[in-house]
Amino acid sequence: MAPSRSMKTLYVELGDRRYPIYIGPGLLEQPELLRAHIAGRQALVVSNSTVAPLYLEPVRAALNGLRHEAVILPDGEQYKTLDTLNEVFTALLNHRFDRHCAIIALGGGVIGDLAGFAAACYQRGVPFIQIPTTLLAQVDSSVGGKTAVNHPLGKNMIGAFYQPQCVLADTDTLATLPDRELSAGLAEVIKYGFIRDLPFLEWLEAKMDALLARDDAALSEAIERSCRNKAEIVAADERETGERALLNLGHTFGHAIETGMGYGEWLHGEAVAAGMIMAADLSARLGWLSPMQVERVQVLLARAHLPLKPPPVLTPEDFLRLMAVDKKVKDGQLRLILLRELGQGVIAGDVDVQHLRETLEQALFQR
Repeated sequence: MAPSRSMKTLYVELGDRRYPIYIGPGLLEQPELLRAHIAGRQALVVSNSTVAPLYLEPVRAALNGLRHEAVILPDGEQYKTLDTLNEVFTALLNHRFDRHCAIIALGGGVIGDLAGFAAACYQRGVPFIQIPTTLLAQVDSSVGGKTAVNHPLGKNMIGAFYQPQCVLADTDTLATLPDRELSAGLAEVIKYGFIRDLPFLEWLEAKMDALLARDDAALSEAIERSCRNKAEIVAADERETGERALLNLGHTFGHAIETGMGYGEWLHGEAVAAGMIMAADLSARLGWLSPMQVERVQVLLARAHLPLKPPPVLTPEDFLRLMAVDKKVKDGQLRLILLRELGQGVIAGDVDVQHLRETLEQALFQR
């Protein structure tokens, strides 16, 4: 295989389940990258109505010679449901795909989660490949094997850990990404700087304008550094028994926003951004961050064109109720990811409810 001159390859080190993350431009035009990770003779491409018209054809061309089909799902977080998942199973069964087939996720985080969960379940597990086409999916959701669907009572509460054969992140697909989606992806990029990589945080502060301008070199560097952080964490804690929980900075607050508003009203990265500011505020109330550090968090997220406050229609009681239905709740106790310092996340399982209420009231009522 002759790699692209500008392609970079990282690995998620999971022993005999080790897999590569390919990052670079023009990867969809290199069929050998995809074909190298398909052992069988059948493949189902799972995509959506937005991405398929743009990128399905080069994937089909790469699958030439294999028996392959595509299922095109509606686009949006509101469709990340068991009903939509069943459409994937129906396609697999209608086409009589066997347990040696491969499922290919072509799209953003919703498609990756649906296709990965389908792969984990179909005939008790078939191979799958991630081809993420949004920044958020390229830096976060496509890496690490978390797959899930939403329930009306809670986001991502039904799912499985199931690792892909590879992740193929073609940075050219970001050219068609709406500005709002680009900003949403930057929230997950910034997260890595906040929780474990202070030099990356400083780099992001210097390069934010270039990232928003879609500078190729800056975006490729941000994706590579994000994936390197994620791969290291997943290799150390695949099933989130410890360190991997740090990746959820802002997510418990953010998932409450997404569930409370109705899936699809706020993008995931937007909700996480507001959640990270609430996490920083709560960290300051616990004496861990200074007011200047909280302001630094706010300034960077504002520069990324992300929301700094949750929607005012939610109340503190709404948040507390929704946050109680969260995967990080353990033995009835809510665990939050907070910041001991910028660049140092911490899992906090004994946060005073009064401090939490003060953070919620600050976010919701002081506009």
